[in-house]
Amino acid sequence: MICVIGGAGYIGSHCVKRLLERGYEVITLDNLEAGHRAAVVGGDFVQGDYTSREVLDALFSSYPIECVVHFAAYASVAESMTDPAKFYRLNVVGGYTLLEAMRAHHVPYLIFSSSAATYGEPQQIPIPEDHPQQPTNAYGETKRAFEQMLRWYDVAFGLRSISLRYFNAAGADSEGQLGEDHHPETHLIPLVLLTALGKRPVIRIFGTDYDTPDGTAIRDYIHVTDLADAHILAYEALKRDAPTTAYNLGNGLGYSVREVIRTAEEVVGHSIPQEEAPRRAGDPARLVASAERARRELGWRPQYAELRTIIETAWRWHSAHPDGYGDRT
Repeated sequence: MICVIGGAGYIGSHCVKRLLERGYEVITLDNLEAGHRAAVVGGDFVQGDYTSREVLDALFSSYPIECVVHFAAYASVAESMTDPAKFYRLNVVGGYTLLEAMRAHHVPYLIFSSSAATYGEPQQIPIPEDHPQQPTNAYGETKRAFEQMLRWYDVAFGLRSISLRYFNAAGADSEGQLGEDHHPETHLIPLVLLTALGKRPVIRIFGTDYDTPDGTAIRDYIHVTDLADAHILAYEALKRDAPTTAYNLGNGLGYSVREVIRTAEEVVGHSIPQEEAPRRAGDPARLVASAERARRELGWRPQYAELRTIIETAWRWHSAHPDGYGDRT
């Protein structure tokens, strides 16, 4: 059985769905602070905090869990710069609690949803896995810290793991069942589409003076279903005795903020109001990942690589669910 922590969230819910489609038994643990019960489409569900040892002990005692897929984290770069303590509490201290519970209950495998934010300002593009990890924000630092913890838990205790570093999960389930619904929303593509729907007055472009062709930040957007598939491939690799390691997940293609807005306008069929704003603290100019190792060693092949395809799937979900899952007031 596989336990998906944070499985009611955006990426986690897509992973749960794909695991169930592959025939795996799944249990989701989520406190629903940011997730949605309606996004968990099957398997067992437990509402609770993964930072609670009591909750984890009860979970691991009740279910024959072989692998944890760990998505639970605070992820706002901007907020991490103003309240790093909040991020260390959940992302690092909570991670320690999880590993200790796994060790006590002999759970052997963990797949970690990490981030290309661990690299900081890139020294080369696309970024390889051996690139120095020098985060420029507290969020990336907490992800890097937990990756290091995982390495030493393998050395000392034999708890094997694979960390998957990616940026900018985007898009939605092609069947229209699942999508992206954060409160507040901080990701570019849903913000652009919510503006197109009239749910927001304008999309703000943070920084227009970067050293990029059009002056706006460049990111690597990966479809959420492709990310879910990579987590399953990583678990299957651990089952085949793969060592503890980390992989980048990306398309190797970067798109600027202006390119995303322009593509979204083509998809929705009308212009989208926008305004320029100063850069946000901790935002590098370019983040594009090389995923050659994941392709070679995991056999990962993104099925929804084109930016237009990513935005089209997101638009179908947002236009059908203008208020998201409808469970927030």
